[in-house]
Amino acid sequence: MECSDQNIDVQAAKVEELKVEWKRLWRERFDDRVRAEGIANQDYGSLSVDKGTVIFATRNFKLLNFREILEEHGIDETFRFVQPNPNVGGWRKFISSTVGVRNKRARRAACRFDDDVKKPQQLKKGGRGWLHV
Repeated sequence: MECSDQNIDVQAAKVEELKVEWKRLWRERFDDRVRAEGIANQDYGSLSVDKGTVIFATRNFKLLNFREILEEHGIDETFRFVQPNPNVGGWRKFISSTVGVRNKRARRAACRFDDDVKKPQQLKKGGRGWLHV
């Protein structure tokens, strides 16, 4: 499926509008601390969320998904606009699971096997400790 440059620009503008609405939804939600859930305090027509809808809860709950909202609005190729979840995969997961681990291991190994061996400091009180018996 081919997308023209104009179509991509129109979709990008629509995605930006939806992102603004999405951020506002999460920023202005009402947190019910007794029930441990977040509730929408306004109607968000473009996101299909009504006032009083539970948008976040701790149990038995299906979380809102921005990618699904984009697909409902007819946005093609959502991967251009939304990064994949780090748990699913993507560049961040690749870097943190492979490249980052090797660097940490290399740094630890370099610190362990330094040629400069530390000399122990002189003991206080001739090695007797702090107690004067």
